[in-house]
Amino acid sequence: MKKGLFITFEGADGCGKTTQLNLLKEYLIDMGCNVLVTREPGAKGLGERLRDILLNYDGEVSDRCESFLFLADRAQHIDTIVKPALDLGQIVLCDRHTDSTVAYQGYGRGLDIEQINRLNNIATDGLKPDLTLVFDVDIETSMQRVGGEKDRMESSGDEFFNKVRYGYLEIAKKEPQRVKVIDATKPIEDVFEQVLTVFKTFEQ
Repeated sequence: MKKGLFITFEGADGCGKTTQLNLLKEYLIDMGCNVLVTREPGAKGLGERLRDILLNYDGEVSDRCESFLFLADRAQHIDTIVKPALDLGQIVLCDRHTDSTVAYQGYGRGLDIEQINRLNNIATDGLKPDLTLVFDVDIETSMQRVGGEKDRMESSGDEFFNKVRYGYLEIAKKEPQRVKVIDATKPIEDVFEQVLTVFKTFEQ
C-alpha cells in the first residue's frame, strides 16, 4: 500500500497557519485525496487533556515540564493517529509538530536545542514530516490577530515571540529541503497561492 504524506503547519500564534491548513484540506479533497487533519497538542482523547493543561493551567509550569508535556502528547499522537493514517496512504495535515517545540521551548524558553531534537526523535520514533510550511509574520501583526483573549502560551510577551520567530527562520535555514517559509503578511488568498506553489513543486 502506498505510504501517505505528512505535512506540518508551523508559525507563531496568529500567523494564519490553521486557516491555510483548512484551505489546503479543501483543495486536496476536491482533488480526490484522502486527507486527515490533526493537531498538536491535543488531537483527541488523552491529547485533549494534555492540551487543556498546556494552554489553560493557571499555576506555575516549569519550562522543562512544559517541554515534556508537549513530548508526551506528541508520542501519543504519532503512535495512535499519524502513523496509522500514513500506513493507510492518507495525507496527514498537522497543525504544529516538532518544530514548535524547538522554536517555542528551545529558542523561546532557552532550553537546550540539541537535547530537544533528541527528545523529539524519541517521541516521534524517528518519523519526520515530508514537508513543513512555516508561516512568517512580524510580531505586531501576530499579536493583533490573536486579539485580547490570550491563552497561557499566547501571553508570553513580545520578546518571547521574537525569539520564536527567529527560531523558526533558523530551522528553515538548517533544513531547506523540508521546511519552506511562507510570507503570511499577505491577504489570505495570496498566502494560499504560495502554499499551492510549494505543494505542487514538492509533489513533482
